[in-house]
Amino acid sequence: MSPQTLCSFTLVITGAPYSSQAPQTALAFARAALANGHRIDRVFLYGDGVHLASALTSPPSDEVNWSQAWQDFLGSHDIAGFACIASALRRGIVDQSEQQRYELPANNLATPFTIAGLGEWVDSVAHSDRVIYFHNGG
Repeated sequence: MSPQTLCSFTLVITGAPYSSQAPQTALAFARAALANGHRIDRVFLYGDGVHLASALTSPPSDEVNWSQAWQDFLGSHDIAGFACIASALRRGIVDQSEQQRYELPANNLATPFTIAGLGEWVDSVAHSDRVIYFHNGG
């Protein structure tokens, strides 16, 4: 691929905020990609990465709220954000539908994230030029 060829990317984040650099590195990459004319098709959260989709994250005021930073980024660029349903349920992150299904007292999936299965990830592999993983480093 020549340096001037533009790409579409799917980003897969598996590291949790505050215990890995994965969300921060992925956000820096996404901003740089857009600034250089590339496209981010979607962001898929898997494993501990689904913690980014929690509406209940509240770090101290002197720390970056990575969940909010991702929500703002996705919303301002109209990029789809998906949280793996199996990973999310294991970690207590649910949308209204899963709340009702499992008769839970509340839901906490942040907008604009959506709960999705691995089929969404498979679709991203088929439709993006590149899929880039941001792991927890462990």
